[in-house]
Amino acid sequence: MAAVWILSLTLGLVLVAGYAARGQSSTDQVLVAQVDGAITPVVADYLTDGLEEAERGRYQAFVVELNTPGGLDTSMRAIVQRFIGARLPVIVYVSPQGARAASAGAIITSAAHIAAMAPATAIGASTPVDLEGGDLDRKIINDAAAYAESIARLRGRNVEFAREMVREGRSVPADEALELGAIDLVSGSLPEVLESVHGREVKVAPNDRPVTLQTRDAATEPFEMQLFRRIQQLFADPNLAFLFLSLGTLAIIYELSAPGVGAGGILGAILIVLALFSLSVLPVNVAGLLLLLVAAALFAAELFAPGVGIAAAGGAIALLLSGIFLFRDTPALRVSLGLIIPVTLVVAAGTVLAGRLVVRTQRQRSTITGEEQYVGRVVTVNRSSGQRGQALVDGAWWNVRTDGTELEVGDRVQVIGYEGLELLVGPVDRDG
Repeated sequence: MAAVWILSLTLGLVLVAGYAARGQSSTDQVLVAQVDGAITPVVADYLTDGLEEAERGRYQAFVVELNTPGGLDTSMRAIVQRFIGARLPVIVYVSPQGARAASAGAIITSAAHIAAMAPATAIGASTPVDLEGGDLDRKIINDAAAYAESIARLRGRNVEFAREMVREGRSVPADEALELGAIDLVSGSLPEVLESVHGREVKVAPNDRPVTLQTRDAATEPFEMQLFRRIQQLFADPNLAFLFLSLGTLAIIYELSAPGVGAGGILGAILIVLALFSLSVLPVNVAGLLLLLVAAALFAAELFAPGVGIAAAGGAIALLLSGIFLFRDTPALRVSLGLIIPVTLVVAAGTVLAGRLVVRTQRQRSTITGEEQYVGRVVTVNRSSGQRGQALVDGAWWNVRTDGTELEVGDRVQVIGYEGLELLVGPVDRDG
């Protein structure tokens, strides 16, 4: 009997614990995503997934805590389109203090059902720019202005401000944005936002269905970006892409100047693969890629015809221009000149040094002019692969070959002749 009571009590405790663990249902919660950085295709996919999760889970709202300098027009439009078609309320909260919703971020904020900002934040500056940072032609600006105006009109916000932030690049602080009717409220924290919007009615898809927000005391559940997407977003940085491409090229140049070591080639390949990963999610300009290829070709030419560094200088100019033109569409996704200039100088100087290394190696090899210079020399095998290996002779790497004996690292062998750039050695003297 006692066992039955103990079993019943245990079962009851388990049920109570399970109820406590569940806490509030998803209908008493809001799903919260965080965006801190440029608007890229990775961010667009992340927010799309978050909104779909919120719709499936029947949350009260989908909240985006936003801090961005802007980003890609295509990614911004994908996010806006998804927000407009949302089947539950979307809240964009520009935070923390000191954050901004600039350029594409301003239009994304305007597309939300509820637009909120923390104190000491700013919104606006949505004028499209060209590759040099200047304004684009009127046709593109007119299109962007009309797009911003249509979103503001749809959400019942200040259409004139939407027009000015595109045509004139206007940006305003949170308090002024509230006075202008560009946003709905200014609050110091997300719980304050949820408290303030409780009871408000918004219209959601489909067919402008009215929904009343029930967010007072609603729990917030974070929507985390998946690991692979976090890695993608980390590498979706034009500065990293340019750095990887430049240093990867330099590493391969050094491998060409001293073949056989392998480390430079491996490092260069890894860096270039990482750069290609970055390029896959960034708006690449074909002209920038062509200039990069020209730079690599000129740097390689410096190795095969080393001299006063003319080829390296040409490669440096091409690399500099490549960094400027490699990415397009927005200043938020552009390589910083503060990175382009020093990286270009380092790569050019490294290439010149690699060329000098080639000259030195050629001169060292040219001092050995006949078979008599080799015969009788005893060298140590540093690398081996069967009957072939490598040895360091007079500061230069030479391929060595036996007539049938297996070579091992550390063997001391005697040069008996040469064929081309291979030294013929033997017999192997393992007794030293």
